[in-house]
Amino acid sequence: MGNCFSSKHEIPINSPSSKSPPLPTHPQQQQQPQNPKPHQNSIPTQKPVFFPTPTQKPTSSSQYTTILEKPLSDVTSFYDLDRELGRGQFGITYLCTEKATGLKYACKSISKRKLINKNDIEDVKREIMILQHLTGQPNIVEFKGAYEDRKNVHLVMELCSGGELFDRITAKGSYSEKAAATIFRQIVNVVHVCHFMGVMHRDLKPENFLLMSKDEDSPLKATDFGLSVFIEEGKVYQSIVGSAYYVAPEVLRRNYGKEMDVWSAGVILYILLSGVPPFWAETEKGIFDAILEGSIDFKSSPWPSISNSAKDLIKKMLTQDPKKRITAAQVLEHLWMREDGIASDKPIDSAVLIRMRQFRAMNKLKKLALKVIAENLSEEEIKGLKQMFNNMDTDKSGTITYEELKTGLSRLGSKLTEAEVKQLMDAADVDKSGSIDYIEFISATMHRHRLEKEENLFKAFQFFDKDGSGFITRDELRQAMTEYGMGDDATINEVINDVDTDNDGRINYDEFVAMMTRGTQDPRETKGKTIELL
Repeated sequence: MGNCFSSKHEIPINSPSSKSPPLPTHPQQQQQPQNPKPHQNSIPTQKPVFFPTPTQKPTSSSQYTTILEKPLSDVTSFYDLDRELGRGQFGITYLCTEKATGLKYACKSISKRKLINKNDIEDVKREIMILQHLTGQPNIVEFKGAYEDRKNVHLVMELCSGGELFDRITAKGSYSEKAAATIFRQIVNVVHVCHFMGVMHRDLKPENFLLMSKDEDSPLKATDFGLSVFIEEGKVYQSIVGSAYYVAPEVLRRNYGKEMDVWSAGVILYILLSGVPPFWAETEKGIFDAILEGSIDFKSSPWPSISNSAKDLIKKMLTQDPKKRITAAQVLEHLWMREDGIASDKPIDSAVLIRMRQFRAMNKLKKLALKVIAENLSEEEIKGLKQMFNNMDTDKSGTITYEELKTGLSRLGSKLTEAEVKQLMDAADVDKSGSIDYIEFISATMHRHRLEKEENLFKAFQFFDKDGSGFITRDELRQAMTEYGMGDDATINEVINDVDTDNDGRINYDEFVAMMTRGTQDPRETKGKTIELL
């Protein structure tokens, strides 16, 4: 409908864009043509223009190595691509079946021919990094992996077969407050987790939330992180992004931060309860003017019958000044969001906690190797983890103490005993200093996809193979591990027995790679399900 835009398709606020088709209005509002609203069951869909017509000349693919910076691979070697599920400007999403397991996934195939310039390529790489960073979190679509052949980049993700939240809203018209609160808790949990993990979504709307199944109580999964960015401390964001009905006023003023996501979520809540957006007009300029004016209608039906508590929450989320706007964490604590007046006590295992538990289960060579990899990651690759570290390091000492770790994990929704937190603390504190430093935190929480890069694995191997012989010997292991108080014979034997599969008393590169990339199972946590490391 033309009511959507991206950072590379900026719409001037002071000039009208193409006019949207007229939509039916509420009977109560037909005498108010100056501010018409759509019918409850006719919410205009919001499809962002992800990549516009390029202004730069096409860049020869020969100027780049592969987009994913790893060897080309054939996705059909691992998955059977089935029917088409959807089609966008840049690619097609297919139903696919994993050959090894028979499990169904969704495969988003992005045409490399349409990635015209370096910015387009960087956008795709950033989307993949953000998906990798967030995967494992509740209410966020699981990322299975990325593949690249000569023509396409393929992103394999969890299959959500229940359709868009948008379609369910339009089918129902509006929800009961209790039903709306159940759905909205999941939406706000996504915002809270993204912000805590250092990500700004920038395009929250009902179309970007999928239902896992057709069931009435199906959980939601956030998807489409194509406009998302890693939050950089102190940076002022200026590019106009998002979808018109959901965009925050500070975005239109080109001076915004992560608070924009809370505004967008507030718009979704208004729609859940009433069936219509709070700011509506027939042109984008009209919508923007209404947003900047900020007048919210709580008089038309059904608002007189909706609780004051719900309206209070919406007002706090749709506060014009982002500095005075409620945060995602505060939204979750709002009285209206609680179940029966008490916050839900259901434990949620976050991706961070899962990765730390997996780190705890590793042999000591792998922990040290991850530390080497963490030290060599680029600034771009660790942006989200850096923000998360800063969020946990509340006293800004440069290290995370036991208390800070316990508080940080609880803010991500985890209900751990003190003994469990202590176990994670001991595992991550490789140098046994009593606290977790920055590199130790990155080592324990970075995603397994960092291990797909050959250069990362080779650098780590070279760190231990001091003489460049192509093997890690017992002496070299002892030399490296002694620095961390692990150089005793029992530990060396444990590592050799675990990794040296050809039993020649040393570790070659293939054995090292196998150790770094294989999955593991923690019988206390998995309940029969294999967890892949990091």
